[in-house]
Amino acid sequence: MVNEPTHAPLLSIVVPVYGVEAYLYQCLESIRADIPAGESDAVELIAVDDASPDGCGAMLRSYAAGRDGVRVVHLSSNVGLGLARNAGLDVATGRYVWFVDSDDWLPPGTISAVLDRLRQHQPDVLMLDHLRVQEDGRREVDASSHLLRGMPAVARLTDQPQLLRVQHTAWNKVVRRAFLDELELRFFPGWYEDIPFSHPLLIGAEKISVLNRVCYLYRQGRQGAITSTRSGRHFDAFGQYERLMDWVRRRHPDEGLQAELFQLMISHYLVVVGNDDRLHPHLRRAFFDRVVEHYRRYLPTGGYPMPAGVTGLKHRLVGRGDYRAYSALRQAHRVAGRLRRPGSAGGAGSVAADEEPGRPAGGATGTGDGHAGGDVAPTRPDALAAGRLP
Repeated sequence: MVNEPTHAPLLSIVVPVYGVEAYLYQCLESIRADIPAGESDAVELIAVDDASPDGCGAMLRSYAAGRDGVRVVHLSSNVGLGLARNAGLDVATGRYVWFVDSDDWLPPGTISAVLDRLRQHQPDVLMLDHLRVQEDGRREVDASSHLLRGMPAVARLTDQPQLLRVQHTAWNKVVRRAFLDELELRFFPGWYEDIPFSHPLLIGAEKISVLNRVCYLYRQGRQGAITSTRSGRHFDAFGQYERLMDWVRRRHPDEGLQAELFQLMISHYLVVVGNDDRLHPHLRRAFFDRVVEHYRRYLPTGGYPMPAGVTGLKHRLVGRGDYRAYSALRQAHRVAGRLRRPGSAGGAGSVAADEEPGRPAGGATGTGDGHAGGDVAPTRPDALAAGRLP
């Protein structure tokens, strides 16, 4: 049972919970303890217990007891991250909604800054910066964070197209609830659920605001994250991109936009297919063949921005359907990466087999049951300058 608030808050924070017993309290406290004095009525925290098999359900009941503004939804069966978010959204009453993953947390001062910006600009979407936090505590700037710099107070995607290349996750966006309903957006089941959700928010928004400060700490390397889980469920990405492309075709049939999304889609697929932590070798050829299928199905008639370097070469090999050449290139890139590791003849700094030097691997928060966050390795600005495919 969910207790209804006495009046509508400005912000609903939805936290889907599954298998995060070791991290849950830190997440919840980073939200509740950060609400400024006198603002308790402005924020509601909705935690969704997605039939977690550990002690998370009991922890949530205990945490909510005696704490105003904390509401708990207990699901009778596990539905996965996307549908758990929907369950929280269904009971949220705030004017804005923010989806926070339960193994991540917020730095101090975040809630106040978010509330101030929402009141000041009243945007459709408020975009937030974040840091990646490794298991040893190291904090790293995301490769796409520079794209948020120098933004005007309020913008549209047509004026700031680089925003489409910011990591496409739900948790780095605070969304006006009525706008979300206007777009008829909800999360779909399966992995990579952020793909058909995050991009449409930016495409459809009339007012995008950027809060140029770190508002989210994104945990890396947790056991169960999809970036370290070998599974056939990585094929879910194809269905999610099909939903995105269908939405764009129906709602915003712009050739330039489709070309940009096409480039991002193929680059994302190449991150997945080249990563040993995601695909077992016996699945790699089948995944590559699906990439080729999508390449040919969605290739814009006017071409698209071709990435530079190794990634651009891989794009061309996908376009030709040449798995043998792709496999040879991937192996050569892996050898080059090993030579760059500390202590090797090539010097320090390893290169992932599926990414350009200098681009960190995208990370996804989640469990093997489908709790997965966005994980695209963001496109570097220079990747769009190398020409267009005929």
